[in-house]
Amino acid sequence: MQRRGASSGGTSARRRAERKKGPEPVVEQVDGGLAELIPDPDRPRGWTLLVDGAPQSHVDLDDPAHLSFEYQRRLGHVADLAAPPGRPLQVVHLGGGAFTLARYIAATRPRSTQQIVELDASLVQLVRRQLPLDPGARIRVRSTDARTGLAKVPDGWADLLIADVFSGARTPAHLTSTEFLAEVRRVLAPGGRYTANLADGPPLAHIRAQVATAAAVFPELALAADPTVLRGRRFGNAVLLASDLPLPVAELTRRVASDPHPGRVEHGRALVDFTGGAAAVTDASAKPSPVPPPEAFR
Repeated sequence: MQRRGASSGGTSARRRAERKKGPEPVVEQVDGGLAELIPDPDRPRGWTLLVDGAPQSHVDLDDPAHLSFEYQRRLGHVADLAAPPGRPLQVVHLGGGAFTLARYIAATRPRSTQQIVELDASLVQLVRRQLPLDPGARIRVRSTDARTGLAKVPDGWADLLIADVFSGARTPAHLTSTEFLAEVRRVLAPGGRYTANLADGPPLAHIRAQVATAAAVFPELALAADPTVLRGRRFGNAVLLASDLPLPVAELTRRVASDPHPGRVEHGRALVDFTGGAAAVTDASAKPSPVPPPEAFR
């Protein structure tokens, strides 16, 4: 609607200026804290989601196959290697964020069927409103606790299960135990794969314990991360991969090493040595992942 007394030429000039300026950030209180959607200055329809200042997701609505965050690229490699190229997958996502990986899989593997379990219902509403999903994508979103939602998935349903759950920048304790991973294994089809985004810093007690916990449930494991994170020199992300069948370690290693921020993949004896004798976590002993240091998101 044109404002009274304003000329159409003035309106057009203002609109051109607004287009040049680009979209404004969107800030909204959600169940998990203060959510911010920040426009990407390099991508016309790119957005970064932060919750309480912690980066959660990056999405490019024009190019959903673009993965900006380092750990999301590694999760993308896992999805790429979960089946021959283009073959549809059945995927469970624990943790939604801005639905980045679900969008990626829908773009790279059309006709895939995906379930997202995200506790924060108001965050889901914000993302659906500001960053709408492709209506043709077969993606269902449930607003419930990750373990509660997982319990409703049929036995052997998922080819791939991606866990990327953070509350206050920490993974909740009940998603770190052998009991949780036993439920994950129940949901996976034979040969299906579990992958999780882990965050930790020196002395890496959380990541080591998570590898030991996965080893108590799955016979095949790999861990991908920045070498400085693996050496315990800084706080960062590591992507854990587990299955009941051998993993494509050589190809995953090649892809991770060729990323813009090259990483390393540990497996086999080297990964056993990395755990340093850490004990598997149970529901009785579980703790949330550590609090990130203030400089982690600078």
